[in-house]
Amino acid sequence: MKIKLRDEVREYDEGVSVLDIAKSISDGLARFAVCGKINGELVDLNLKLFNDCELEIITNKSPEYAEVLRHTTAHIMAQAVKKIFPTAKCWVGPATKEGFYYDFDFKTPISNEDLSDIEDEMKKIIKANFEIVRKEVTRKEALKIMKDAGEQYKVEIIESLPENEKIATYSQGEYTELCRGPHLKSTGMVKFFKLTKISGAYLKGDSKNKMLTRIYGVVFDKKSELDEYFKKQQEAMERDHRKIGKELGIFMFNELVGRGLPIWLPNGFILRRTLNDYIMNKELALGYKHVMTPSLGNINLYKTSGHWDHYQESMFPAMQVEDEGYVLRPMNCPHHMVIFKSFQHSYRDLPLRLAEIANDFRYEASGTLVGIERTRAFTQNDCHIFCRPDQIESEIKGVIDLILDVYKDFGFKKYKFRLSLRDVNNKEKYFGNDELWEKSEIALRNILQKSGADYYEALGEAAFYGPKIDVQVESAIGHDITLSTVQLDYQLPERFELEYIDENNQRVRPVVIHRAILGSLDRFIAFLLEETKGHLPTWLAPTQIQIIPVSEKSNEYAKMVAQKFDEFRVKIDDSDERIGYKIRNAQLQKVPYMMILGENEASSNTISIRKRNGEEIKDLSFDDVYKMIKEDIDQKRIEEN
Repeated sequence: MKIKLRDEVREYDEGVSVLDIAKSISDGLARFAVCGKINGELVDLNLKLFNDCELEIITNKSPEYAEVLRHTTAHIMAQAVKKIFPTAKCWVGPATKEGFYYDFDFKTPISNEDLSDIEDEMKKIIKANFEIVRKEVTRKEALKIMKDAGEQYKVEIIESLPENEKIATYSQGEYTELCRGPHLKSTGMVKFFKLTKISGAYLKGDSKNKMLTRIYGVVFDKKSELDEYFKKQQEAMERDHRKIGKELGIFMFNELVGRGLPIWLPNGFILRRTLNDYIMNKELALGYKHVMTPSLGNINLYKTSGHWDHYQESMFPAMQVEDEGYVLRPMNCPHHMVIFKSFQHSYRDLPLRLAEIANDFRYEASGTLVGIERTRAFTQNDCHIFCRPDQIESEIKGVIDLILDVYKDFGFKKYKFRLSLRDVNNKEKYFGNDELWEKSEIALRNILQKSGADYYEALGEAAFYGPKIDVQVESAIGHDITLSTVQLDYQLPERFELEYIDENNQRVRPVVIHRAILGSLDRFIAFLLEETKGHLPTWLAPTQIQIIPVSEKSNEYAKMVAQKFDEFRVKIDDSDERIGYKIRNAQLQKVPYMMILGENEASSNTISIRKRNGEEIKDLSFDDVYKMIKEDIDQKRIEEN
């Protein structure tokens, strides 16, 4: 039997275990081996091999080790829960990207206060260093084990499996779990862990089923790694856009208005308007034409576009008005298709770039709503470019250039391009024929390769009507967020029967490029608040200058100064509070420039500046201050946070 190990092929007898192979390579490898990996699937060390295969030995230095460690710790948590709450029923407990969780059905609800007791019991299990033993059993044996343990959900899992399915159990001490594995050799190999929170989770992820209790945790090999994790969590809390948005008066929510429906406050509206003007001016300079279309449409519009068949679950229910059905629009492309179709076009008219700052609505489950990052009502910086096939490459390159220009203005550096493709094994999610899909995917791949962009491919991430290029930006707290997108679409022109007259006087189909640079303005603002910790660059700050009179005697001078700087967004704090309080308040509002004006400044006709970063400059002339702030805004200067 031939086993390929990296670039080497070795001969072994049939029935050799993964651990035996590790021993044959080196004692050191066997000592640190955790499991094996065959054809991308993790397997136990005691698995016996009977066929040729490619094998990788996974050690505690391998990237896959974290998954095994987290999965094992989830089982230790389940054992601890069953020890403290014998009537609890177990569902599933997988490893996650950052840790692990396990879902339980408790007879009596538990709270976060119970987590310390569960942790204490887990420590006892770890200290006992139980060997973790894998055993393959028949379906009948597995059913008996789980029925005797009173695990009704595990029984349901087994009953859903085929009669001849191989079933594995893992035992550690008196606790036996149904699982595919693999796991660590013993419970004592788990070192530093912490249970982090409790939440609700529907059985099988279906809102029609019973609500279970999900317990989350994290685990690491070193205490320093655990400490670093919680340091990052604290940083994430400080950067949470929901916290910052409330403190700065950017947005609010109210249950009476409805979940997921943000209310933009005066400071938030200034921020939105500034972003709107910024991106619209860039688009106008590039020949875009702006339109405004209704926030709802006839059902037939979405049946024509295909959204009714492929996107209806994400749309709000239809409303009947007289003899017509209407829906709140989830996106703007159908409206823009209708605009193009309503006029005759020559090949000389193309490309036609129709842009809109558009309000859209999508039905998101309440459990998925996150501040303004994910809402039910949002605004898109949207555009549809109608072009000839020979213009595809230059138009998409132009969009990519615009994206890079915008990212430079905002100081975004950590991003990658993602080529989002159709999953050919799940074609029912998409419409259109294979030829057009292949044509679109090849075109986008060639453009990315020619541009030299750093990109990767992702199956199943395409839109239902075509592949796309997504720009994945890494946030300050390590989240991977899609900010911008470019989509190539041959499908909607077919469905709407769009045409233009070519150079041979023939009616032919245009190609549509969907693109969003800022994407959802709401999500973009959430990202900005978290990136900057609310220290927005001066050009975006709702209040750019806070004038602080030292005392009532300086109020008149403060008003005169405000008039001199009315080109900027200026506020005067002429309250009766002490000067220290006023400065502290401006700092909390993260105002870029404070003008501290007292009798000395009034008598010398000067200004003393205190910047947001704490820098102080005294006795400046009006011209010097104006140039300083104007240059800051014009250059879109960004502070390091």
